Amino acid sequence: MTNNDAERALRHWVIARRIGMGTRTDEGTRAFANLASVIETCRKRGRSPWHYLAEVIRQRRQGLQAPPLPLPAHH
Repeated sequence: MTNNDAERALRHWVIARRIGMGTRTDEGTRAFANLASVIETCRKRGRSPWHYLAEVIRQRRQGLQAPPLPLPAHH
């Protein structure tokens, strides 16, 4: 077994971070990593990361908890 799929999924995030000159704080690094993880998870599950993130923002603005990550599309 290898981790090639995981490494390939992260490659464009590493390039984006390099092009963007990295992050300036530990908090920024965590935010970047969390967003990358959420976006990749949604994509792998066949769901729109943008719709999910919009719903997270909407619910958090109302003082509600963020919704769980969406289930894979075939469910």
